[in-house]
Amino acid sequence: MVVIDEDAVTSVVEKVMPSVVNVSTIHFLQVSPFEIAPVSGVGSGIVFDSNGYIITNAHVVEAAQRINVTLHNGEVLTGEVIGKDIMTDIALIKVDRKGLQAARLGDSSKLKVGQFVIAIGNPFGLAGGPTVTVGVISALNRNIQTRFGLMEGLVQTDAAINPGNSGGPLINLAGEVIAITTAIIPFAQGIGFAIPINTVKRVAEDIVTVGYVRRPWLGIVGVSLNPAISTYYNFPVDEGVMVYRVAPNSPAHLAGIREGDIIVAIDGENVNTIEALKKIIESKKVGAEIEVSIVRGLSLIRAKVRLLAFRPSE
Repeated sequence: MVVIDEDAVTSVVEKVMPSVVNVSTIHFLQVSPFEIAPVSGVGSGIVFDSNGYIITNAHVVEAAQRINVTLHNGEVLTGEVIGKDIMTDIALIKVDRKGLQAARLGDSSKLKVGQFVIAIGNPFGLAGGPTVTVGVISALNRNIQTRFGLMEGLVQTDAAINPGNSGGPLINLAGEVIAITTAIIPFAQGIGFAIPINTVKRVAEDIVTVGYVRRPWLGIVGVSLNPAISTYYNFPVDEGVMVYRVAPNSPAHLAGIREGDIIVAIDGENVNTIEALKKIIESKKVGAEIEVSIVRGLSLIRAKVRLLAFRPSE
């Protein structure tokens, strides 16, 4: 039987609670040609920066036309969405207040399965403070399909995460935020998921500095090959990614990659599917130069490609 030091847990929670906030939203829904009705939402968040930056889930503020942020002392402030990233379910809110107690952020690359964690949420901003649940990290690097797309590299925990706790911190026993919880996965029962804090930091810093999340971009639309497809079209290789389209002025276009080329490796790492290609590209940094191995006709060509940042359309 594992024994947890209750005093240590309560002490850690007390230190973190001033950094946990309630995020409530309102958006207006047209219910008839002549009538609109306010629809409210609720979630949690953490103070990312003492100058008034708040981290929460992107789905918490989805379509919000009014945002209120309730601090640990009950004070209610108006929030403004500075930016959000649907792919990671992270949003950055700004409130007009300085001197807030920012949460201590840990290093999610050091997480281990079996590690004790505490989930804290402030779903209703009620007197008595946020809610607390305790559990362990039950898995790492989980990939989950949501209505917004595939969320990758998530932390899985058995600490209860209810919808109103979405956007709150998952902390270690040192009081460091190691992930941001999300309740966007509808089928989760007895398990919860959280976005690693290293991902959160990268997303938030990009939003603050450039207004969007910088992701390396190759600039192709591709199709995964298999032996059946290759045999039917008489391709020279059985596996790889056939380039179906090249975006104008993209890194691929500038490097001379053409439609019909078959990408078989990047930096010497085999590329068998479009998913594998995507994973390799996303592991690179914006500005990095990569070597793309291409089968063109019966020739093997190696192209140097400098990855640029993909900027989403406004």
